[in-house]
Formats: sequence, structure tokens, C-alpha cells
Amino acid sequence: MSVAPPMRQVRADYDAETVVVYQAYSTAIADAALAAGTFVSPFSRTRMTWIKPSFLWMMYRCGWARKPGQERVLAVSITRSGFEWALWQSCMSHYMPEMYADRRVWMDRLRASPVRIQWDPERDLHHRPLPHRSLQVGLGGPAVGLYVDRWITGIRDVTEEAQRIGRLVADGKLDAAARALPAERPYPLTAEIAGVIGAG
Repeated sequence: MSVAPPMRQVRADYDAETVVVYQAYSTAIADAALAAGTFVSPFSRTRMTWIKPSFLWMMYRCGWARKPGQERVLAVSITRSGFEWALWQSCMSHYMPEMYADRRVWMDRLRASPVRIQWDPERDLHHRPLPHRSLQVGLGGPAVGLYVDRWITGIRDVTEEAQRIGRLVADGKLDAAARALPAERPYPLTAEIAGVIGAG
């Protein structure tokens, strides 16, 4: 019998050194990033950029790589040390009374932090919400520069894979679609980082 995941658990495709996160962009941004091995113009460093360890949540967001401006899906490998720094430096994007002494404490953390955390419902192959949550990490200010200049170790275009899995789902071939998904497993967090992001 399968055991339901915890309500808020980081799940990702990772190895000893790196973790994969997903982003979806226009063709212009994706082509430039693939050529440079990192994000360059027309990518903007002045906007918050959201990275997502969950492939299925990214598919929900971009509609299997078919939404305008999100028609190219990139699998970005970043250092685990950078990923964990982002989590450690983060603040929840919305006030959660169980995590902060009061709203003022949260507001102070929000102003000081360059990273935002959101826990949104994870999605199934049909994009329906699941009971447990999926991590979204918003990088802003100096965190964007660190991501672009130091953390990224590789970028792969997985648009065709995304669209192929989407077609399998549309054709009702759910077992085949599930087998084609990237292998994601619980990501090991220190107790301190888990506390900062409200994992559990």
C-alpha cells in the first residue's frame, strides 16, 4: 500500500552534487540560454525568476509546453549548495502564523530575504490538484545573479519530452505517461532548512 507524502515535502531529481529545477520560457529566452549555458538577454535579471523541482507542477503551469511564452521547457541543473542556500535565505511569500511569531516578524523577514517560497498543490497527469504540496522557489535581487552566474551547471531542453508525455495523457495512455516522467524522490533537508521553508 502506498503511503501519502507529507503535506509539504521537497521532491526532486538530484544526485550528489546537483538538483534539477524546471522553467518554461519563450523560444527567444530558451535558445539564448541553451547557447550560453546559462540565462542571458533577453532573460531579465531584474524580475523574480521562479524555479520548480516538480516536473508535473511545471507541466500544469505551462500546459505541456503549449502556453504562449512558456512553449519551451528547460531542465536546469544547479548546485545543491546553491539550492540549499536559497532555501535557507528564503521567506514564505504569504504570512503563515504557525511559522512566524507575528505578522511583523514575517514582514521583516520578507523585506530582508531575496528568496520567496510558495507551497502550491501538486498536480497529477490531468493537472488536477493533489492533497500534498509542491515547492516553488522565487529568486529575486542578488539570488538571481547567484543562480545565473554560479549555481547553474547545465541546461537541457525537455520541450519534446514534455509534449510527448502530454500526448500520452491525451490519448489515455497514463501508465506510459507515468513511466516517462523524470524520477523524483524526497530531497534531504537539514532540520534548520526544513523549519525555514515549513516543510513537513
